[in-house]
This record gives sequence, structure tokens and C-alpha cells, in this order.
Amino acid sequence: MGDIALLSIVIVIILGIFSQWLAWRIQWPSIVIMSVAGLLIGPILGLVNPEQALGNIYSPLISLAVAVILFEGSSSLDVREIKGVSKSVMRIITIGVFISWIGGSLAAHFFAGLSIEVAFMIGGLFVVTGPTVIIPLLRQAKLKPRVSAILKWEGIIVDPIGPLLALFSYEIFKVISSDALTLFDLFQFFLGGILAAIAGYIIGLVVSIMVSKGLFPEYLKSAIILSFVLLSFTIAEAIMHETGMLAVTVMGLTVARIKKHVSSIGSIGHFVENISVILTSTVFILLTASLTRETLTDIFTWPIISFVLIMLFLVRPLSIWISTIGTELTFAEKTLIGWIAPRGIVALTVAGYFSSMLMEEGYEEASILTALTFALVFITVCAHGFSLGPLAKKTGLANNDAPGILIVGASSFSIAFSQHLKEMGTPALVSDTSSARLLKARQNGIDIYHGEILAEHAEFDIDFTPYNKILAMTGDASYNALVCQSYVPEFGYNDTFALRVRSEGGVDYKHLPESLKSNLLFNEEDVFEELNRKINTGYQFESLQVQTKTDIKTEDTEMNGVPLCIRKKNGNVEMITLRGKFLADEGDQIVVLKK
Repeated sequence: MGDIALLSIVIVIILGIFSQWLAWRIQWPSIVIMSVAGLLIGPILGLVNPEQALGNIYSPLISLAVAVILFEGSSSLDVREIKGVSKSVMRIITIGVFISWIGGSLAAHFFAGLSIEVAFMIGGLFVVTGPTVIIPLLRQAKLKPRVSAILKWEGIIVDPIGPLLALFSYEIFKVISSDALTLFDLFQFFLGGILAAIAGYIIGLVVSIMVSKGLFPEYLKSAIILSFVLLSFTIAEAIMHETGMLAVTVMGLTVARIKKHVSSIGSIGHFVENISVILTSTVFILLTASLTRETLTDIFTWPIISFVLIMLFLVRPLSIWISTIGTELTFAEKTLIGWIAPRGIVALTVAGYFSSMLMEEGYEEASILTALTFALVFITVCAHGFSLGPLAKKTGLANNDAPGILIVGASSFSIAFSQHLKEMGTPALVSDTSSARLLKARQNGIDIYHGEILAEHAEFDIDFTPYNKILAMTGDASYNALVCQSYVPEFGYNDTFALRVRSEGGVDYKHLPESLKSNLLFNEEDVFEELNRKINTGYQFESLQVQTKTDIKTEDTEMNGVPLCIRKKNGNVEMITLRGKFLADEGDQIVVLKK
């Protein structure tokens, strides 16, 4: 049995990570790939059944994974993200949630055939969207920041509200239908929720204070905070079942609020984010692989299909349009937000708990809750996953331009290079702390950012969505290295580049490892000072059209100039670096600097 459990875990983890990679490679929604993978190895082919293999630890493992995912999402929130749309966010997570609850409950009653008690419980649960599904979709769709922030905030804040609404409905109907229960039982429910929230807040506060005072070493920081997340979840669950998600969300929000003032807390973000990606991949496949063939068969019935259609085309749009009346959202933004509401892990895990509990109490129709929930999860994930990108482009809420380049450091060379990129159709933004150095860029109509790129507020002042590369081109080698190090999590290692300066002379670049050469721009001679000298003495940029497939070397002299980058046919730009050889295909353009 132990070998089977071990094999099941390994298969699920590997398949989850592979699904994420495949989704990135073919530009499909990762949740769709993971759902299909889980169904294939589980109910369809019968290769793995994680629930049977893991036994009693199956549910606790999933619950703890969801806790970490929710903490990661809530701790990454910042009020500055919703500057200008906070009214809309508040309306959606209050009025919108209430309308979704009522609408979903009525749909479950009249279309899915559930009793009014069960319908209101499941309707409460289905208000969730959740970070496990919405954030991967946002990452791929590259929406404009305002809409992206609203969907992200809704998913994270509403995620713990769904299970609490389901519990609230359960308590209400217990009080109404039983003479033995009183309003005191309802009071206990509210008290449990409040205590769970307080526990999450206190633990978040304690963690933040401990980090700020340096009470544990740097190498233990992430592990200790992760332990506190699990502790917060467990304490809340001991207080009242299904309040653990509320506790970790409140803890995350507390850490996020204090993180703005304590920089050392922010360093844990990428560790928790990486853990969250692994857990999301694993948990979704665990859940789908544990479904039975009977559950899949039950999905294709008219009551379930009609319920899902009502949720998609009536309940969600109505909840958004009504709740955002009189807000700052445009017609296009309301249309997009009113369509996008994929359900995910929380809905699947909690629905299983309520299904078992209700069937034990004699609600036979609760047997279809798992099928109903999976139908809603799978259909919304597929429908919204594949339609988000096209709809965003249709409504003008996606960035349709070719991928751009963010250049740090205004100089004669960087401004002239940005100008040439702009003329080729590649967006460019020049950042610098000096308004005097930015003056020429501003006069030439180049997009600029006047401020410190390393300051925390830069990520809220700059929309990074249009840019897929960052070039550190200042005259300070140490600063260039720091910019690259700071923005690797944002752009990726392969898309962060630094321009060398003359003070680095004496370094033998020929013996540098290829991994370092690939991030150092251009050839050995053309450093910051030399490139600026060339621009100031009349050198010009030229785009050479590639007629046949060509190998380009960094020190190529046949072009009578310095090769700087290759603009591919798809609009992407490949930078020339010390790495050496580069391949240009027919139809590409090679940008060179020549006399």
C-alpha cells in the first residue's frame, strides 16, 4: 500500500508540473491541461486513484495545500493595485457575491432539482472563483492592470467566503427545521468565524513582527512562515470546520499590509509563489484523478448541464452588471468581468465534504453534488480559459502590441536605440531617476518613467504587461547587476540583460560560463562608454532584412557594424549577447549600429 501511495504521489507531481510546462509551450490554459491529465490517469484509464492510495491523509493534504495557495494569493495583494477601482471591487465582493449566491441557489433548486436547503448551501459555495484558477489565466492572458486586479482580488477575497456561506445556509436550515436547535447555535457559527479571523490576524501580526525584528535567520524565514500558515489553518479548523481558509486569507492580508513597511518580509514572496505553483498543479490532478466514472457519466444529464448554462450566461453576468452600477467600470470591463468566473479547487474539495455530510443526514439528492461541482468547474475552466484571451482582445482590454522592451538608464545610446525600436514597431520604455537625462527621450516621443526602478512603488506606477525584456543600460555596473537580479522574477532569467561598462575592463569574458554570457549585451568592445561615443560621433542604426537563414556571431564584422538584436517575424526581439552565435530566419530583421 505504501508503494502504491508513493507511486501515485510521484505520478501526480510529475504530471502536474509537465502540464504547466505544456500549457506554457502551446499557450493553453494550464488548468485545462491539468484537468484533462487528471481525468486520463484517473477515471478514464484507471491508472491511479489518489484518494484510495492515500487513504486518510488524502483530504488533510489537499486542505493544507489549499491553505498555502490562499496565503500566497492574499499576501501578494496590495491596495495600490486597485487604485481607481476600489469601489468596484467592494461592490463585487459584497453585492455581487450576494446576487451570485441567490441566483446560484435558485438555479440549483429549479434546474438541478435540489431541495431548497441543499440548493442554498451549494449556491453559497459556487460564489467562489479562487486564485488556483484565475491567476494562471491572468498570467497567460496579459490583461490590462485594472481588469486583472479586479479579477485577482475577487478570486482571493471571495474564496473563503464561499464555504462560509454554505455553512451559514446549513446552520440556518438546521435552526429552522429542528426544535432542538436555537438561535444560540447560529450565534456559535458567527462566533467561530470571527475567532478564526482573529486567529489569522494575530498569527499574521506575530509573524510580521518576528521577521521585522530579525528573530530568526534568513535561511529559515520561508520555512517558519510556511509553518505558521499551516498552524493558522489548523487552529481555525479546530475552532470550526471550513474556517481555516478564512484564517489563512486574513493572515495573508495582514502580512501584505505590513510588508509595505518591512522590506525583509517581501523576500519570502517568491518562495511561497513557487510552492503555490507546485501545489496548484498537484492538487488539481489529485482531485480530478480521484473522480469516478459514475461521476463523469452523471455530468451529461440535462439538469446538470442546464444549471451550468444558467450560471454561465445569467447568474454571473447579472451579479457583475447589477453590483457595478454607478462605478468607474466601462462597458467593455463589465462585459469581460461578467463572463470570467472559473471555479477551482475550493469548490471541488468543499463540495465533497458537504455531499458526505448531507447524505448522512438523509438528503439523497446530495449524491449529485460532486458531479454538479465538477461539471461547473470543468466547463467554466475550459470556457473561460479559452475565451479570456480572444475576448480581452475584442474588448480592447489586452495588450495587442508586439512584446516591448524596458530600458533602465537614459543615455545617448539607450534613447537612440529606443527610438529605432519604436520605429520598427517594438514598444520601448526608458526609465531613469534624472529628468534631465530623460529630456531628449521625452522630446522624441519615447515612453519614459521618471523614478527609481528599484523602488517598491515602481511596480504599481509602471504597467509591465507590454514588456517581456528588461535591459539595464546605466553607467554603473553594480546597479545594472542589481536591476537584473531584482527583475528576474518578473521577466525571467533569459529576458534580463545588462550592458557592461569600461570599469569592468580586465575581466576575461572568453572564459565566462555560457550562462553568464547570455545576459551580457553585445560584444566585448562595445561597452556603455563606447556605444555612447559612437552615437555621439554619428553612428546610425540600420535594420537589415534577412533573405536566407543566417548565423550571426557577436563579433561579426561582415555587416560593417555592431549587431545588437534580431527582430523576429512574430514581433519578438532576441538580444545579441556575449553568448556568441545567433540564428536569424528568413524575414527577420537584424539591427546593427554602423557608421
